Amino acid sequence: MPMAGVAGVKVGPEHRGRGVGTAMMAALLADVADRGFPVSALYPATVPLYRAFGWEIAGGTYQAVVPSRSLAALIPADVAGGTGPGEPGEPGEAGEPSEPGEPGGAARLRRATADDGPAIVAVKGRVHEALRHCGPNTREPRELRDWLANPDHFGYLADDGFLSYRWARGTEELAVDELVAASAGTARALWQILASHATMADQVRACLPPDDTVQWLTRESDVQIRRRNAWMLRIVDAPAAIAARGFPAGVTLSVPVEIADPARPANSGRWRLEVTGGQGSLRRADAEAAAADPLRLGARGLAALFGGAPAGALRLAGLLAGGDRGTDNQLDAAFGAAAFLLDTW
Repeated sequence: MPMAGVAGVKVGPEHRGRGVGTAMMAALLADVADRGFPVSALYPATVPLYRAFGWEIAGGTYQAVVPSRSLAALIPADVAGGTGPGEPGEPGEAGEPSEPGEPGGAARLRRATADDGPAIVAVKGRVHEALRHCGPNTREPRELRDWLANPDHFGYLADDGFLSYRWARGTEELAVDELVAASAGTARALWQILASHATMADQVRACLPPDDTVQWLTRESDVQIRRRNAWMLRIVDAPAAIAARGFPAGVTLSVPVEIADPARPANSGRWRLEVTGGQGSLRRADAEAAAADPLRLGARGLAALFGGAPAGALRLAGLLAGGDRGTDNQLDAAFGAAAFLLDTW
């Protein structure tokens, strides 16, 4: 779904304490809504200001540190046919197959160029959908052009995967900005590209999904994946956000919900939250639903629930109340996820 990012919020020292930040965020939230964005996310330098306008911590970035030597020989697959939904080798938008001996070979890997922004966004979208990821951002194609044109960045593109990395700390470390793959062949090919630098780089530091495949590919348990840089989420248009989110296909849910959102009155009131067949909806409650004891959420609680926070934890934090506690398991089954972003730039 479209997402409005917020960054670079600053107030000069001589103007602080006068309500400038509050006025600025009120105007920004209204502008985000006017532009039709259902959700917004930001990395907070300070939290109280954003919480006051309904943003809440909902996920993080995850960084893996892998010794380069661990990538030199990856564990063979346990079972044959270890391809995923991307099915490498089929025709796609990523270009012609690699020549024998090039990085990736059968995984149809090639070097990405500054003109590959649209293809990269399309590939990443397919990969994240296939793996049922929760929250990764793909950016607009135009935003990728300067990044891809930078000679210090190296990018490789496949039909079902993408790798971008650069040198860091001189040549002691490889910094991976992004590595995503939807099949076993492509995942191995991308990690093998990084392994090819092991004679110089001591380690690889990568921004990855929290369940990235590398921790099952290395022979030793020396892959360290840590959560870093918590980010905050704001539900700007609640019905549109629920409709666009996506849910587990096997979960069915129907509960009355009451939302209190003073900064976005259109989100406030009594609703019926329904999930079925992988789709969600939030509709104004009929008379029967309005009379029921609903789950009660503010804007912050709605954002945290949307990002996958457990219902019980939200109750303890005072972000969710009311309703039948027996629905908590259903909420967790519908919303539970490890939400993550894959960049901070």
